[in-house]
Amino acid sequence: QVQLVESGGGLVQAGGSLRLSCVASGSISSSNAMGWYRQAPGKQRELVAVISPNFTNYGDSVKGRFTISRDHAKNTVYLQMNSLKPEDTAVYYCTYATMIPPRSYWGQGTQVTVSS
Repeated sequence: QVQLVESGGGLVQAGGSLRLSCVASGSISSSNAMGWYRQAPGKQRELVAVISPNFTNYGDSVKGRFTISRDHAKNTVYLQMNSLKPEDTAVYYCTYATMIPPRSYWGQGTQVTVSS
């Protein structure tokens, strides 16, 4: 089993920055991907960023503003969010994905609110 605990969310003014953290525990492999998704009220969950040993991908709306990183020794993934906009307001979820078997684990989410 895998447990994910996010932290770092909060209220910030437009143009500000926040850093989210997600600590994974349980059966964790550095070869598997970790990432962040977000869900705003009334909208579908969308990709923010994902990182693995082979690739790093970002959602189009955050490219150039957000940076994902990972500390394998701490089983932690980070999301540095700069130049925040009100439309970045959402619950941000951490995810960990295994290949064999194919499965995704999710954290409880952390609220990010950007005021205009």
